[in-house]
Amino acid sequence: ITQGNHDGTAMIISWVTTIEPGSSTVLYGTSEDNLNFSADGKHTQYTFYNYTSGYIHHCTIKKLEFDTKYYYAVGIGQTVRKFWFRTPPKSGPDVPYTFGLIGDLGQSYDSNITLAHYESNSKAQAVLFVGDLCYADNYPYHDNVRWDTWARFVERNVAYQPWIWTAGNHEIDFAPELGETKPFKPYSYRYPTPYKASGSTAPFWYSVKRASAYIIVLASYSSYGKYTPQYKWLEAEFPKVNRSETPWLIVLLHAPWYNSYNYHYMEGESMRVMYEPWFVKYKVDLVFAGHVHAYERTHRISNVAYNIVNGQCTPVHDQSAPVYITIGDGGNQEGLATNMTAPQPGYSAFRESSFGHAILDIKNRTHAYYTWHRNQDGNAVAADSMWFTNRYWQPTDESLDDSQ
Repeated sequence: ITQGNHDGTAMIISWVTTIEPGSSTVLYGTSEDNLNFSADGKHTQYTFYNYTSGYIHHCTIKKLEFDTKYYYAVGIGQTVRKFWFRTPPKSGPDVPYTFGLIGDLGQSYDSNITLAHYESNSKAQAVLFVGDLCYADNYPYHDNVRWDTWARFVERNVAYQPWIWTAGNHEIDFAPELGETKPFKPYSYRYPTPYKASGSTAPFWYSVKRASAYIIVLASYSSYGKYTPQYKWLEAEFPKVNRSETPWLIVLLHAPWYNSYNYHYMEGESMRVMYEPWFVKYKVDLVFAGHVHAYERTHRISNVAYNIVNGQCTPVHDQSAPVYITIGDGGNQEGLATNMTAPQPGYSAFRESSFGHAILDIKNRTHAYYTWHRNQDGNAVAADSMWFTNRYWQPTDESLDDSQ
């Protein structure tokens, strides 16, 4: 499931039936024994080289009450399956909410540990997923059965909590040698997003509000230069953010802008050059990325002063800038990124090559507690932690308290 509109009062339910279409109707209600509402969805199919998908159903249930537990059922006859979810509280400046952060998950032994470790946190209410889902494209002919097996793997969480989707490079699935020339084909058939609700023209960049957070999802692998649809959308989007309603401004993207590992080095640089001045101007709190299969957190820094003649092209501490966090250590399929640049650059506050996930626990308009959890540690152990203060309401220098 994923959020179905801008404010959180709708949910998109997606599922696959393998042999025949069955019903695209979702029954739902606030009592497990009385699913007295229904919504009709649609189903579709796609082919990819020699693979034909099952019947992929999408149904948006709307006009939900805030902060309410809903039960829902899909399927017919002997194949009905029931799940539940909780809608977010109505947006407000001091509404607490807890997000999980997962990236580059894959479907490996380590992926399973990551998901189980995240599920052990009873406070987490939704996942911000920063891209790279199933890694089907790493297999011969982009083996799309991997899309099916990945969905079955994550169902135990994503059927109960909305995951906010970001498209990564492993979602592109561009394979002209197989006659497959439509980028993001399997991903876009399977994982819809509520992009139209925020005025976007494509499902790969969009925004949602959830409790006291305003989340902007960007697409590292869709055009983002000046005059492009994504550029024009983001230019119009930032001024719409009302920090008196949603004080926490969070951006998700796949390719990190600040990365001191010797993997994917500078792949996010051209996007950083385009958009970083806006991130500073509008005081983005946090930017989460994946792609690099390791963990890194920066200080609050920016690199926006360069104008050709001044030669100023070094990251500097900037209290109007976000903290950049790379959380691409979900488990993937290719192993950890272990080769770091040396020495560690001054803008990098903490980095480590370990699989894991993170938790962002927003307390109120001024404070949020952030923790990174390594797979090899106990469930409650935080290998990295920070109190973040909001850039709009209380822009203090957190690095003075940085224990790492």
